[in-house]
Amino acid sequence: MMIFGTSVAAPLDQQGARIEAAARAAAHRATLATGTKLAVRNLTMRYPNGHTALYDMNMSVEAGELVVVLGANGCGKSTFMKCVVGLNKPTSGTVEVAGRNLTELSGRALREARLPLALISQHANLVRRRSVLANVCSGALARHRNLATALGRIPRAEVQPALGYLAEVGLADLAPQRAGTLSGGQAQRVAVARALAQLPQVLLADEPLASLDPEAADEVMRLLRRLATEEGLAIVCVLHQPELAARYADRLIGLRRGRVVFDRHASSVSSREIADLYVADA
Repeated sequence: MMIFGTSVAAPLDQQGARIEAAARAAAHRATLATGTKLAVRNLTMRYPNGHTALYDMNMSVEAGELVVVLGANGCGKSTFMKCVVGLNKPTSGTVEVAGRNLTELSGRALREARLPLALISQHANLVRRRSVLANVCSGALARHRNLATALGRIPRAEVQPALGYLAEVGLADLAPQRAGTLSGGQAQRVAVARALAQLPQVLLADEPLASLDPEAADEVMRLLRRLATEEGLAIVCVLHQPELAARYADRLIGLRRGRVVFDRHASSVSSREIADLYVADA
């Protein structure tokens, strides 16, 4: 088995991987339990040029909840995501992940506090020359900080679990395949499997459907919905597809000019309210 390269030569025990992954997922679900996994309180972000991208934003996400953030380009969605993952330090307010306030941390303490947080973006960002399996295994590297992993080696203990995560996204048969040969939808599902390898409590999805056709986009949203419902993940998804948001989300949050204009159950948000998010300012 070449887990460090682009192929897997030995037969893969997919049934065993599914059983092992199910056991690991059950143990992980026990740690998720219930309660608030992401809490954003009074978040304000003002850039040095004087532009305020977020005004006093408040929101929270519970275990097992899928929340979609909607809004036009420039409304503050990207700034919100950067503040949550710690790429931007907000002007004021707090971001708590699994009960820890990230905004008061830096360096190693921040890296450790972010471990319960996983991110997928509009581009899967897979290493194209490496195997699908190796890409998924790389999601676990933060738990194995040593010289070998710094050089890109994958711990063998993560191989069977990674197969299980691929099985969860319906792609276990593609484990030996080079990531560069995947379709857009397949690549995004591999990115989700890689995020699952991090054993997250909170999953952020930043425009994960942007480069996908309608069928693949629907497939990814079904997957995110199942991960929230069955695995207990708290999921925040930034989308530009209101119809998919309304179909799959528990709650919709509308951002306009850096302010939250609604935060309600998806079924109670009207199409008019959503359309107003995208009306250009006079």
